[in-house]
Amino acid sequence: MELNLTNIFSADFGLRTFLDLTGILILVRFIYYPAYKNSDFVFSFFMFNFIVFMLTYFLHNVEVSMGLTFGLFAIFSMLRYRTESISIKEMTYLFVSIAIAMLCAIIKTSPAGLTIIVTGVLVLTWFVDSNLFLKKEVRRTVLFEKIELIKPENHKLLMRDLRERTGLDIHRFYVQKIDFLRDTAALKVFYYENRCLENGIEYIEEYEGEISEV
Repeated sequence: MELNLTNIFSADFGLRTFLDLTGILILVRFIYYPAYKNSDFVFSFFMFNFIVFMLTYFLHNVEVSMGLTFGLFAIFSMLRYRTESISIKEMTYLFVSIAIAMLCAIIKTSPAGLTIIVTGVLVLTWFVDSNLFLKKEVRRTVLFEKIELIKPENHKLLMRDLRERTGLDIHRFYVQKIDFLRDTAALKVFYYENRCLENGIEYIEEYEGEISEV
């Protein structure tokens, strides 16, 4: 089928574009960003979603095989940036943003049905990533200099020292690396997300495993 302005700027295209942009706006602005406060991926999520939506919609309208369409979906969903590693959580949100674009572009249903489907995806994403579904556990990598405490019989003392010096309610840890030349050990510590409100400001612990000294 030949594309023309009538085919491109149809009521169906306008409605699907509106639902797609509304869906990605809710996903990024009201689900992802409030929880992680990371604006670096906002642009990527929006643009991946919009480009995949446009490509899929127009390729679908010119009767390109579904194999090619899902091939594009697989390529975009598996893409990794070379300049910066992407966590599993960001990759999952990227996958959801692409899935919303695909649903809005090719699924054959009524506007009400499409709205329900997109809403269902958003609600499920919010629920699974919230504390209602599973208590969020934060991971940190710390450099620890009291290397004598890494012995199994001293783990209780090590845990107590970590809690006192970091002020965090650490409930478990494991030793990642031991450097006997510098008498230090890299520990991966785990504690639950701490949300508190002080002077009207909400503090939310980050999830990145950055190395810090204790």
